[in-house]
Amino acid sequence: MADVRLRPPVGPSGAPMAGSAAAGPSLLRRLHALVLRIDAATPADRDRAIDVLRALSAIGVVLGHWLVTAVTLRADGHLMGDSPLRHMPALTPVSWVLQPLAVFFFVGGRVAARGYATAGAGRPHYGPWLVRRMRRLLRPVGTLLFLWMLVVLGLAVAGVAHETISTLLKLVVSPLWFLLVFLVLTAASPLVQRAPARIAVVACAVVAVLDLAHFAGGGVDWVETVRNVNVLAGWLVPYCLGAVWAAGGFARRRHAVALLVTGVLATAALIVWGGYPASMVGVPGTAMSNLNPVSLAAVTFGLAQCGAALLLCGPLRRLVGQRRPGVVGHSPGHVAGDALGRAPGGQRRATPGQFAWAAVALMNLSVITIFLWHQTAMLSATAITLALTGPHSGLHTAPDTPGWVLARLLWVPVFALLLVGLCKAFQHVEGDARGGRNKVL
Repeated sequence: MADVRLRPPVGPSGAPMAGSAAAGPSLLRRLHALVLRIDAATPADRDRAIDVLRALSAIGVVLGHWLVTAVTLRADGHLMGDSPLRHMPALTPVSWVLQPLAVFFFVGGRVAARGYATAGAGRPHYGPWLVRRMRRLLRPVGTLLFLWMLVVLGLAVAGVAHETISTLLKLVVSPLWFLLVFLVLTAASPLVQRAPARIAVVACAVVAVLDLAHFAGGGVDWVETVRNVNVLAGWLVPYCLGAVWAAGGFARRRHAVALLVTGVLATAALIVWGGYPASMVGVPGTAMSNLNPVSLAAVTFGLAQCGAALLLCGPLRRLVGQRRPGVVGHSPGHVAGDALGRAPGGQRRATPGQFAWAAVALMNLSVITIFLWHQTAMLSATAITLALTGPHSGLHTAPDTPGWVLARLLWVPVFALLLVGLCKAFQHVEGDARGGRNKVL
């Protein structure tokens, strides 16, 4: 996908368009000018629905971790991990909404396939292309790990119990498995593009066979060790489907409907008759998890998510002011009046769709930063409030009552504010890793 650079839009004469740089002192006018700049800087052939899906997936992951992950203060003074899903199984449907990982890999497979195909048009070597992709992810990860290493050393020197340190570090590091898997699949993109549909079928079969061995073997150690292959095979399925999408697949609505219906029915059957857990996230204390490693139920649930994502593309494009993908006839900085709804003489006020797109574009500038630091935001609020004011409901107490859920929802804005601060502090790392601070992947 093409990059979005935040440059002042210009007219045919090369002068700034009205309502951009010279918007006046009014804060509202400046805001409209910024939104118009972002909208005008967006390439005409960019499918904005992809960016919206990625943003929604990131929001789902963040809210999922904030709402179904708990840190409780035990009687011995240690902080330990817990989950409201362990105490209140009725909340299980929440995991169906706040576990959008298949959409992440679906979109990632499409973007990687399109990016590699575009790069291949210039006949670059595979190595430089892969290095660029890896750098975009690894540099922000390195910053996170380095700073948390300093935090851990500081906590150890201060005499904090190792149980507490282990809990905090696990919550920060455990989400990184996603990026590791994504890096491996990205490296395999040229191979995936050769036969993505067939590879998806094979990967799904591998997950099914290893799950069958799990149930037949009764949890034999060596079977469980081999079953870790599902971590790659399971997420390879939506990644391959993304490559199929990039190649022109799923062009008709019935394909998306088939994915959605098949995925829903298969997942329901596996849960009701196959012995799979209903929760689509890990729950402490359960015998089996759909994510660790990836189960067949998680794969079929991912198929349903991919189908839903395809069906949502049209409405999402309209939401962000794009009536259809691939509209041509203008270049960034010179947008025709009929392309994105601009007034022919130069637009001064942004539309709601342009505001929505600006929010999505700005979020995508920091999507890796958001993913990496959202747990740190939650843990910062947990540790700081405990040190200053003592334990609070929804933050340090056991997640075993509806009151905890209500209290937790009230803490979410605090987590969000801390995350905004962390993004402001570290988003330059993600921008520099892309080779520019004003780009969207």
